[in-house]
Amino acid sequence: RIRTCNADPIEVKHSLHPKHSLQLVFWVDKKYYMEKCYCCDKHLEDIFYYCSPCDFAMKIACVEKQPLLSVHHLKWHEHTLSLFPRHTSLTCDACALTHSTCHFYVCPPCDFVIHQSCISLPRVIRISRHPHRISFTPSFDQRDWFCSICRQKIDNRYGGYSCFNGSCSYAAHSRCATQSNVWDGIDLEGVPEEIEEENEPFVIISNGIIQHFSHGQHHLRLEDSVWGDYDESKLCQSCITPVYFGNFYSCMQCKFILHEKCANLSRKIYHPIHPHMLTLVGGYGNVQILKDCCSACQWICRGAFVYECKKQGCRSFRLNVQCATISEPLVYKGHMHPLFLTSKPLEGRKCSVCENYTMTFNCIECACDFALCFRCATIPQNVRYKHDEHMLTLSYGEETIKNWCEACEKSINPKKGFYKCDEYCCVTLHIKCLLGNELYINPGYSSYASNGEKVLVMPNNQHMSRPLCSHCKKRCLRKLVFKVSRFIFCCRNCVSDHMYLSL
Repeated sequence: RIRTCNADPIEVKHSLHPKHSLQLVFWVDKKYYMEKCYCCDKHLEDIFYYCSPCDFAMKIACVEKQPLLSVHHLKWHEHTLSLFPRHTSLTCDACALTHSTCHFYVCPPCDFVIHQSCISLPRVIRISRHPHRISFTPSFDQRDWFCSICRQKIDNRYGGYSCFNGSCSYAAHSRCATQSNVWDGIDLEGVPEEIEEENEPFVIISNGIIQHFSHGQHHLRLEDSVWGDYDESKLCQSCITPVYFGNFYSCMQCKFILHEKCANLSRKIYHPIHPHMLTLVGGYGNVQILKDCCSACQWICRGAFVYECKKQGCRSFRLNVQCATISEPLVYKGHMHPLFLTSKPLEGRKCSVCENYTMTFNCIECACDFALCFRCATIPQNVRYKHDEHMLTLSYGEETIKNWCEACEKSINPKKGFYKCDEYCCVTLHIKCLLGNELYINPGYSSYASNGEKVLVMPNNQHMSRPLCSHCKKRCLRKLVFKVSRFIFCCRNCVSDHMYLSL
């Protein structure tokens, strides 16, 4: 709510700081810009309450909420707990964290200390990173325990979450297990477990013939890809990548194709970066092509299969099948150590390969700061190039090795990855030059731009020469072009810029 300075008293007494009165101040010193409230640990606003001798600050909203001087909470402790207002460092018995900016409740005879915020920690939860429910435990037995979320050691003396399902040894710090990207916010104590129904992705019609949920009108036949029969226009309708080798399902009446692996994708999954169950949706396409992005890698996934959250208020979250099926520990060719999803909610790190700030897989070795984003982690390992009869392999090397991209004729930084022919052809290409920016858009799909105009995605091979982009006036060199009315565009950015200028 909007308030004026006159709406609040100039001076107040508060139970979290009984020693001195707090003065209402308007910050003019830049040092307070990043300071946090003692009560809620959030950044201060322009006007706040402050004790100058103690350098103690609280938000106005927190001052209005006087905490209880004592609480009696049998689930946490058998005795009454008293508010401990002193601004000091104590380790919370529930979360094992030491915060000088959080207030505590204590039981002096038992040497028991707990954050006010930890009193509301759930007892039994279901998180996206483990198939069983996990329960709060006040301490762990005497062996080495490691948090399965942040991958750091757990102090046995303090509380956390663990799995009690048979011989399962899953454990997590209290704060890690209750992060918003891991836990759905529901305490399941006293709630009976429900058996989750398995929805099979297809029905077997006969030997080698199935009816897939995404293509219910026709049957699919299992076939084996022959190396010499490669056709780059034959794309798996799930992952939008070509069928190079191995088994695939082909429609008996139309051109619909699925890799065998993609045909077997589970209908419902949990993913480490989202707290809710995700549902597989076939042939995904939203209204506007510029908004159909995978929430992890930000690749456009127009016409591809995606895993989508069906929870109210969460429906913008979706993962393409590449990001949805990647698992940890991630073994990455360009790094010697395994990588893990240890980032906190909304925390972005600089990817060591593409240098973009985003969600990353992280190396947990002490002296190593390597991070890898989902986009770089899911780049195809093997691809075909129209001017080489062999498969090209994703490769890495030292910067001292000089390579040149056959497409753009510019130098290649081997540390950032590149494609090369492992045979005698000596073909090398930048990843972007070979794959483009529209890797997972299904040619032939259409949608609508923000101004209502229809946008058609087309293969860029309709004529002998490459067309000129109607916006940037450069040749359209990528595999796909975007057609809007009579205009041709080379990329989504040019479509967006053209629409903006035409308003």
